[in-house]
Amino acid sequence: MLSMNMEQISYYTSAAALGLVIALWFVFAGTFLLRKKPETAPDAIRAPKSWFGLGLQGVGFGLVWALRRSPMFSPVIDGQYVVNIVVQILAVILAVSSVWLAMSAIKELGKQWSLQARLIEGHKLVTGGVYQIVRHPIYTAMLGMLLATGLVMSHWIGLMAAVVVFYIGTKIRTNIEEGLLRSAFGEEFDSWKKRVPGLIPFFIK
Repeated sequence: MLSMNMEQISYYTSAAALGLVIALWFVFAGTFLLRKKPETAPDAIRAPKSWFGLGLQGVGFGLVWALRRSPMFSPVIDGQYVVNIVVQILAVILAVSSVWLAMSAIKELGKQWSLQARLIEGHKLVTGGVYQIVRHPIYTAMLGMLLATGLVMSHWIGLMAAVVVFYIGTKIRTNIEEGLLRSAFGEEFDSWKKRVPGLIPFFIK
């Protein structure tokens, strides 16, 4: 009876977590699509190759949405209902944190934010706000949303594949972006890079 009750709690927790993560996806997307656009500035340097990295990131998201667990709302690990409840709660927390991180990063960047890697005229190296804890907070937020989505709906193999593909795409983009920043800011950029992790706050430099 106890295991049956826990199974039911796990089921409803999974359903609620999926609903919340999907709702947070709308907020996350709106952060980029519906934001008040600041005054633009002319590009100084563009890096078209960065679109390839963005494409791979998109493939990662496609995998995490397509390779779903069956039946729906089943535990991440078969039969581990208590573990699943904890995982679902953590997934929602991760999604909320990712939305906040993306909002904060875009606000800090202002007119410098762009889908394509670039430098604008009068470009400044942004090191304040969330850029004090991670160099690529928008990609961190994207990774957080990918993980949260995978934990609430994807098969673990699909989630692992998605993370690998997303990471490769992200590595391509960050290498290009950091190359642009190093060429423009030299020692100032290198000093910031030594102090601040690239993708995972407080962990990986």
